[in-house]
Amino acid sequence: MRDQHPAPWPAPTATGPLSWTQRVPGSKSMTNRALVLAALGDSPSVLRGALRSRDSELMCAALRALGAGVRVNEARPDVVEVTPGPLRSARVDCGLAGTVMRFLPPLAALAEGPVDFDGDAQARTRPMRPLLDALRDLGVEVTGDALPFRVTGRAAGDVGGTVTVDASGSSQFVSGLLLAAPRFGRGITVRHRGAALPSLPHIEMTVDMLRRAGATVHAGHEEWRVEPGALAGGEWEIEPDLSNATPFLAAALVSGGTVTIPGWPAATTQAGDHFRRIATAMGGTVVRTPDAVSITGPADGRLHGVELDMSEIGELTPTVAALATLASTESHLYGIAHLRGHETDRLAALRAEITALGGRCAETPDGLRISPSTTLHGGTWRSYADHRMATAGAIIGLRVPGVRIDDVATTAKTLPGFAHMWEAMVRG
Repeated sequence: MRDQHPAPWPAPTATGPLSWTQRVPGSKSMTNRALVLAALGDSPSVLRGALRSRDSELMCAALRALGAGVRVNEARPDVVEVTPGPLRSARVDCGLAGTVMRFLPPLAALAEGPVDFDGDAQARTRPMRPLLDALRDLGVEVTGDALPFRVTGRAAGDVGGTVTVDASGSSQFVSGLLLAAPRFGRGITVRHRGAALPSLPHIEMTVDMLRRAGATVHAGHEEWRVEPGALAGGEWEIEPDLSNATPFLAAALVSGGTVTIPGWPAATTQAGDHFRRIATAMGGTVVRTPDAVSITGPADGRLHGVELDMSEIGELTPTVAALATLASTESHLYGIAHLRGHETDRLAALRAEITALGGRCAETPDGLRISPSTTLHGGTWRSYADHRMATAGAIIGLRVPGVRIDDVATTAKTLPGFAHMWEAMVRG
């Protein structure tokens, strides 16, 4: 069990331009999607480059409980072997992992027997009802509207069809339905109806990975149809997690130095790839080579504020908000009202922590407005058990001495060893 009261971590301050190359582990989003598809496959699969973190461990444990064989290679922990098995009654611990709580209820609908879901105390406040109502509309018995809840499946041939879901709270509602759809006897058509659909690149990733597994997917405007059919086992090469790379690239912008991330894919559906254009807009220089991305910060240390619609790339908001706090002109980040339902209310959390350090940050109906401040100072930065809040505080600490992160260990959710990596980068 993690220490519930860890000593605050003193975020190191950069004393000059950084020069660093940082490898980051595999994408959490790709790892957990690949694990689900492998568990539903018609033959065994192998994941290479898989992420080992709290979120992925929770997914592995849940799939084992549901009947899949999931074995981590002892010599190569980033290699995971998955053997499909009959889905059965189970108890699933979601922790605080959105991918577990949103991807596995549709899969549980195919199990023989009830499947009970629960998770961390904070997880019980995260939006779930649109997904659970969608399952009900597809003929699945669901008890409860949020964690804890129970899903009782029916014979696969009897479920499926067309469902309308308001996914404005999370694109994971759509992805969860699509990932299991090939195993539903009538397939699934998902239509989004509601406010703006956030994080579209994540749905594009789901569609791409389904097709790579052999599924037939028809994608239209806010509507997706997955035909019933088999999913092929095979090998999955997991890309580095580009969203987890962004704090390190942000360190280059803050320090006026250069940070390189090797293994950057030539083409990707990851939202983190968008950080290249954001870095340019904020005054950085981006160099793309066949196998890496390098970012160099402005030599004078002056970052430009930005006006950004972040509706498709909301997970980058804490990194960009930290940079905006240190910028010389105002920033407006919008299209991210859905972040109020993430690991914590990220908009309220960012406003509270930035202003607590002397920054100027105000919430808008769908985002944040961050203005330059000459009164930034050290203090305790609360992480709210949110990995991206913790890394945002570390970015500000590069320039503001005395910043302490109250629970840096929460970064193990998607990036184990973050503090060690960060300290090594700053030491050079």
